[in-house]
Amino acid sequence: MQPIFIGDVQGCADEFELLLDRAAREFGDAFEVWCVGDLINRGPENLRALRRMRDLVEAGRGRMVLGNHEIGLLLTAAGLRRIGPLDTYADVLESPDAESWLAWLRERPLLEAGRLADTPFVMVHAAVNPAWSFEEAAERARRVEARLRDPDPARVRSFLATKPGRDSDRRDLEWFTHCRSVDARGRGHPEPPEGERVAWHVAWSRAHSDYAVVYGHWALQGLHVAARLRGLDTGCVHHGRGIEGALTAWLPARDDPAPFSDEDARFWQAPARRKYIAAP
Repeated sequence: MQPIFIGDVQGCADEFELLLDRAAREFGDAFEVWCVGDLINRGPENLRALRRMRDLVEAGRGRMVLGNHEIGLLLTAAGLRRIGPLDTYADVLESPDAESWLAWLRERPLLEAGRLADTPFVMVHAAVNPAWSFEEAAERARRVEARLRDPDPARVRSFLATKPGRDSDRRDLEWFTHCRSVDARGRGHPEPPEGERVAWHVAWSRAHSDYAVVYGHWALQGLHVAARLRGLDTGCVHHGRGIEGALTAWLPARDDPAPFSDEDARFWQAPARRKYIAAP
């Protein structure tokens, strides 16, 4: 199966379909889609994107991790967050199948692990703590996932409502879904680097980790190709807001002995079909 890693879709279902149609033409059914999260929000067709991804998952040809916009939807559904002016996931909340979609999303992982050639890797939405080993990152993700999947809605709501500083699992959820930078004390922050803070992946690379990371979340950074790092958010939904947005897929060669080198041209892009967000 050809793995195809796809960046933040954010409701841009047309561009998602273009990449999937191209994959079908080239590989038939012999491909597996790995989605870095933020499948929904800001774009216009969240349900269409969700249905396509769920079909792939159920067919055994898709994997998806939760992003900050999926967490935002869960927070809104739990009454912990109001829908903002740029949020477009009302279509999910107003769907007759809303509860089914929320339950399906709560079952999605925060981290997917795999191996390309001899290189182990993780796929997360935003970041991993530079201090985490491959095994620790996976273990921490499993703990947080268990709390999101708790059958008691009250316990799930209580967990989501907890401030990250008061619960290590809640803090790890922020690492996986929101982090962009790290301060001198090793604390993660959702904001880009500024002052003493550096990009999380800079700190991670300095730690000489023995695994690779595929991630999204950082549209303003754009496509990030570096040794053992692939950042795939190229801001499709933000097209016209100072960037030429596109939906990006990475197709590592199955016979490449060094798939995570810092020289890589194995990308497909579906340029944004239009400007999706009216606000500057």
